[in-house]
Amino acid sequence: MRGTNSVPVWCVVRCRGARAGRAMHVAGLALNRFLELVKLFRSTYRVKKSMRETESQQVMGNRIDPVRLQEVAAAVYRSIGVPEQDAWLAADTLVQADLWGHQSHGLLRLGWYYARLQSGAMQALTQTTLEVDAGAVAVMDGHDGLGQVIARRAVDEAVTRAQKHGVGVVSVRNSNHFGTCMYYTRIGAQQGCVMVLMSNAGPNMAPWGGLKKKIGTNPWSIAVPGGSYGPVVMDMANSGVARGKIYLADKRRESIPSHWAVDALGRPTTDPKAALEGFILPMAGHKGYVMGTMVDILSGVLSGSQFLDKVHGPYDPVNRSGAGHFMVALNVAAFQPLNAFHARMDEYLTSLKDVPLAEGHDQVFYPGEMEKLADTDNRSKGLLLPIDTLSDVARVANEAGVGSLLPF
Repeated sequence: MRGTNSVPVWCVVRCRGARAGRAMHVAGLALNRFLELVKLFRSTYRVKKSMRETESQQVMGNRIDPVRLQEVAAAVYRSIGVPEQDAWLAADTLVQADLWGHQSHGLLRLGWYYARLQSGAMQALTQTTLEVDAGAVAVMDGHDGLGQVIARRAVDEAVTRAQKHGVGVVSVRNSNHFGTCMYYTRIGAQQGCVMVLMSNAGPNMAPWGGLKKKIGTNPWSIAVPGGSYGPVVMDMANSGVARGKIYLADKRRESIPSHWAVDALGRPTTDPKAALEGFILPMAGHKGYVMGTMVDILSGVLSGSQFLDKVHGPYDPVNRSGAGHFMVALNVAAFQPLNAFHARMDEYLTSLKDVPLAEGHDQVFYPGEMEKLADTDNRSKGLLLPIDTLSDVARVANEAGVGSLLPF
């Protein structure tokens, strides 16, 4: 038989068979090479994973009982003249931040606060006075005392006024850095109030389009009673990231994302040291700049405290802070029965979490839930802190004469 163009069929079959054989041979070689690459990748991955684990062990210490850490921090505060109750409060705010997973605001800062107390920039004995006492409104002067103590007193003042008037507004002047905003807003939420707290801070951001530090990260928080779920909490800075997180990255010897900050010349950087010498970028571009400006006005200008680059942060050991805060408490019971609100919040949060999950997610978290889970886990297992943080805590404790209390 002959095929098309008079080519014998047996010849066509033989040629096609030869080509198929060669193709199968090439495919076999490619498959073997692919399997070799997979084997090499797996081996490299195991080596790199082992290196990362070893590196992590070198950067992070062992887990430590948080109660023991709080005892050390409180002793450091007491050693320099802070009263017992205030010392425990200040220590609790630090350890609680670590328990929530916010190590940028935890024991990392103990040395900063201690240095400010040593220099007199922050006063060990906190004396607050009410400069304005007008029904639902109060203006509190902190007289350069501990920011944690001043903020806690402002919470109590705001909640008391809200219980009486339905709303309590407290403006605070001449305060200091107080740690995480959510520490204080949660207290109000646990007493049946919607709490709003904001504060200005030392300058880290340039005005939009400028190239000079003028505006702080200026954090703010809202906490709401959340029924059976517990407080629902938002806590955020108006920068893309809190300055403390860059300090933490530096402590851990880690690079940072290039969208967090720019260097002194305005160039994106992944080097935390260059970022600290440069500018932190606002969240959402110009929107973060605008929000940071408004927080500064409400916290600094309205209170009669300092603002813009007249405010000094906790990393400045010698200058008065001049930080101001703005706090609002809304008594839920003035709007509707508290039990009814809790029931509605249960319904809200249950519905919020009851959605199909996106790929890579195990659950939907409501605001503040991740911190709640981290707190439970860290209290059970103990806190895992960077070695550099532990070394600095040890340095401060020994300098304060309480090194014998160190649990590591």
